[in-house]
Amino acid sequence: MSSIKLKVQGHEAYAYTGGKRFDASLPAVVFIHGALNDHSVWTLLARYFAHHGRAVLAVDLPGHGRSAGPALADVQALGGWINALLDAAGVPAGAGADGAPGVALVGHSMGSLIALEAAAQRPARVSRLALVGTAWPMKVSDALLSTSRERPRAAMAMVNAFAHSTTAAKPSYPGPGGWLHGGGMALMERLQDGYAETGNLFEHDFQVCDRYQGAPEAVAKVTADGHVRSHLILGTKDAMTPPKAAKQLADLLGARVQTLPAGHSLMTEAPEGMLNALKAALA
Repeated sequence: MSSIKLKVQGHEAYAYTGGKRFDASLPAVVFIHGALNDHSVWTLLARYFAHHGRAVLAVDLPGHGRSAGPALADVQALGGWINALLDAAGVPAGAGADGAPGVALVGHSMGSLIALEAAAQRPARVSRLALVGTAWPMKVSDALLSTSRERPRAAMAMVNAFAHSTTAAKPSYPGPGGWLHGGGMALMERLQDGYAETGNLFEHDFQVCDRYQGAPEAVAKVTADGHVRSHLILGTKDAMTPPKAAKQLADLLGARVQTLPAGHSLMTEAPEGMLNALKAALA
């Protein structure tokens, strides 16, 4: 069994479990995707941890992929949804309670803000926080927001170009012959088209990133008793969330920072490095 479907806040929610049946008694790792992405960006990482003693949930956020909509309005609501999903999956509410292991939350880009907020809402449950391709504030330019509203396909092409630091990545993920630029664009188009009857998912997601101002308050809750260990994994060539844009968040969290020679799409451009960095972060 490689996936699980749960009823969360009245709607069906989908999570990829990495090729193993989900077992809530194991230490859980939750992978949270970024804007106009879905669980598939985590395939390699999800499979590794599922086959090395972890209970894995690589989620599709509401309105994305196989999880029913509507897309939620802000980072705070999405953080609450992650915790509601963990409740529905039977994951213990507190790390250490009755021997319960702590949850590791791993988020990319928009998903990194959601991971931070989910941890802030239920800090007793979380032991590790890994924020990938992150920044705060995660401001989006007015030009990109207006293009996403008026010409979403053009905006998607812009973001897809910004997300990759090279036109000829090493052919290692998802396998030899894989076309990272083509695959990235196809994923965004599929998700945008799947939500078209409800609204403009691309614009929605980037507004969610742009509006989030709650990081200082969230960090204060996450770091209050010192048991949550935080790590930032950043791409040195990232044009969307460059490492300097993550410094304030790293300082607030007291986080360990690791950089990889990649752009914003770290999971596909540097798959081996990303796996090794995450193994260290969750050790």
